[in-house]
Amino acid sequence: MLLGRHTPVVREYAPHLLHAIPRAPARQTLGLGQPLPFHGVDVWHAYELSWLDGDGKPVVRVGRFGVPARSPNIVESKSFKLYLNSLNGTRFSGDDAARATIVADLGAVVDATVTLELFPVDDPSLAGVRLSGDLLDHLAVAPRTGGPDAAQLLVQPSSIVEETVYSHLLRSLCPVTGQPDWATVWLHYRGTAVERGSLLQYIIAYREHQEFHEQCVERMYCDIASRCEPQFLHIQAFYTRRGGLDINPFRSSDASARALPRLDRQ
Repeated sequence: MLLGRHTPVVREYAPHLLHAIPRAPARQTLGLGQPLPFHGVDVWHAYELSWLDGDGKPVVRVGRFGVPARSPNIVESKSFKLYLNSLNGTRFSGDDAARATIVADLGAVVDATVTLELFPVDDPSLAGVRLSGDLLDHLAVAPRTGGPDAAQLLVQPSSIVEETVYSHLLRSLCPVTGQPDWATVWLHYRGTAVERGSLLQYIIAYREHQEFHEQCVERMYCDIASRCEPQFLHIQAFYTRRGGLDINPFRSSDASARALPRLDRQ
C-alpha cells in the first residue's frame, strides 16, 4: 500500500499503481455476509484529472466515478490519485477513449463495473446540492468516551416516524496514517424514532474512530438499522476532498435509490 509512504512523481501511464483493499474483513466485523443488507455506491469526484489530446494539448476534466457497493474491493485513495496523475502525459483521441481506459483499469482493481462521467471544470451540474432535512448540530450533547456503538442510539419504541436529518460534525481517522477525514452525513429513514441527541452523539463518536470512509458508512447503516428496524433507510457521507479526490459512500435499503452528487463544502 502506498498510503503513508513517500512516493516519487510518476510521469508515465501506470495502472499498476492502483491498490485494492478487500471489503470483506471490515464487513465480517459487522457480521455481514451475503446477500448484503444494503445497496449502494461509492461516488468519487476527481478534480485533478488531465491527459493530452491527439496533438499533445492538455485536457482537463472533473470526473465523477461510481463504484458499486457490491464490489469485492475498494480502491485505496492515494493509489487512485497517483494513477490519475500518471495519465497527465498520456495521449487520448478524445474523452471516450480516456474514459474507456480509466474505467477498465479501475474496474479490474475493484472487480466490478465502474461508471465515469466527465465534466468540463465549469459545468454548472457540478454545483453542490442543498441537503433536505433538519440539521442536528445545534443540539446540546454531553461528550462521551469511546468509539461508536449501536447502544448509544436511543429509540422511542412507540413512535414510528419518517424523517431526514444531517450533521456536519462527522470526523473519522484514516486507519493507516491516523490523519482526520472530515464529512457531512445525511440520513433518511422510516422506522422507530431515534432520539436526535443520541444520534448526534453517535456521529461525534467517530471522531477518534479509525476506518476507511466506506467502512464508516456501512457501520452507521448497520448500527442504525439494528436500533430503529426501518421500513427504509438511506445514508450518505460527503467527505471533503484530499489530494484532489472526495469520497461519498451511499448505502440504502432500496436498490432503486440514487446517491446525491456533492456539497459546496467539498
